[in-house]
Amino acid sequence: MIKDSFDPRPAGYEALLRKFDLEVIPNWHVSFVAKSNIHQTRSTNGVIEEIFTSRYWPGNNLGDHLEFALKYDGFNLATLDSIFEVMDEKEFLDYLKSKPTGKYSRRLWFIFELLTGKILPLRDINQGNYVDLLDKDRYYTLEPSLKVPRQRINNNLPGNIKFCPLVRKTSVLKEFEAKDLSNQCKEIIASFSPELLRRALGYLYTKETKSSFEIEHLRPSSTRTERFLSLLRLAEEKDFCSREELIGLQNRIVDPRFRDNDYRSVQNYVGETVAWEWERIHFAAPKPEDLKNLMDGLIDVNRRMGSSSFHPLVHAAVVAYSFVFFHPFEDGNGRIHRFLVHNILARRGFSPKGTMLPVSASMLKDRTKYDESLEAFSKGLMPLVEYSLDSEGRMTVHNDTARWYRYMDMTPQAEALFSFVEETIRIELKKELVFLLNYDETKKAIQKTVDMPDVKIDLFIRFCLQNNGQISKKKREGHFSFLTDDEVELMERVIEDKYGNIMETGD
Repeated sequence: MIKDSFDPRPAGYEALLRKFDLEVIPNWHVSFVAKSNIHQTRSTNGVIEEIFTSRYWPGNNLGDHLEFALKYDGFNLATLDSIFEVMDEKEFLDYLKSKPTGKYSRRLWFIFELLTGKILPLRDINQGNYVDLLDKDRYYTLEPSLKVPRQRINNNLPGNIKFCPLVRKTSVLKEFEAKDLSNQCKEIIASFSPELLRRALGYLYTKETKSSFEIEHLRPSSTRTERFLSLLRLAEEKDFCSREELIGLQNRIVDPRFRDNDYRSVQNYVGETVAWEWERIHFAAPKPEDLKNLMDGLIDVNRRMGSSSFHPLVHAAVVAYSFVFFHPFEDGNGRIHRFLVHNILARRGFSPKGTMLPVSASMLKDRTKYDESLEAFSKGLMPLVEYSLDSEGRMTVHNDTARWYRYMDMTPQAEALFSFVEETIRIELKKELVFLLNYDETKKAIQKTVDMPDVKIDLFIRFCLQNNGQISKKKREGHFSFLTDDEVELMERVIEDKYGNIMETGD
């Protein structure tokens, strides 16, 4: 917390969490109100702490701080659900009655009945304008919204009671949107010939497959690699986000001994052994009994987003990251999570038909950023999970954790995926296309110097790119002893002209 001499008072969610002694996943924004006219803001570990001037003090009552929270701290459904569970309902009801047509009181009334399933003893509002539940300038919303006559609310939540993630329209996401990455991708693709694209895609599919396995430190057999590669080629053909299709995916990409015929029935987690009988737990997945509802909710969210104007990249981030957080299978969750990115972007027409973006290659290249996108949820979650491990490493979760997975803030994950896709389009895709174009021109130039078979030219170029533009003495003696010194020098000069110091790394 910001330290100052004017002793600021907590407001909004922070005031209520302290009042009811609640532990929650930290909200992105924490509010305080000073006793003077001083305003301060600072950001620490992704959380903005803001001290408002004294005139912002909302009052001392429950409703005052709930209303302040919606105005300045934003919508946090998990925190609201926690507060609704322990608050004095009569005090809440009195607040609603005191502001029967207020836009914030109506929103809180709707959210309370949605989250708790309770119907408050209040009459339906029968006049006045409808108000949007979420501000479209602050959140990604589902359009068209659903009109709710009882509170005269436009319900534009992107999810449902089983699963309702939220993504805030941060300055980072607005900047990414302005770049129009989809159009950038289409412009790059349009600037190369269909034949070159066909050749590049063969490599990009292979690179995506290799990178997805490598992220998990796996060295798959050629059969498993080919299965995953074949799935990537099917990504744009149908929606894979259904129970049956997801189980089918899992069965096709894992070792046959670890195939599941349904969602898991045991508790799983991500951890590492750091000493004998000491496991460091990084992440605990939802309890098995919570999984069906969460997955049903996720599948419905995917369907609703896919049939709306919801931004394709935000859609992909929500579904793919939620899937890996739910960890519905005992094996293969990470690879399916990354496959779902391709499936959604392809189905939503983000990139031209037949094009595959090797997003996993960008994730692998910046592994720290990828890990941070996962930890953005897990680091807030784990202090709230009460668990134990038995002598065989089996986990039991002892408390109710469902709300933390059901109502996630997925803004960090959306920001991360935008970043990975931009890197993929700007570097991975364009680099491969330019490389192939240079390769073709290099082959033609070499052919004019020495008329030798294509396979020999390919081998000469590869050896030179692996050795800073020159063929090594050993490789020349072993494969190109028939070339004269002048011919070798001319061929090396062609490669230097086209590639400079860009050398193949083997990726």
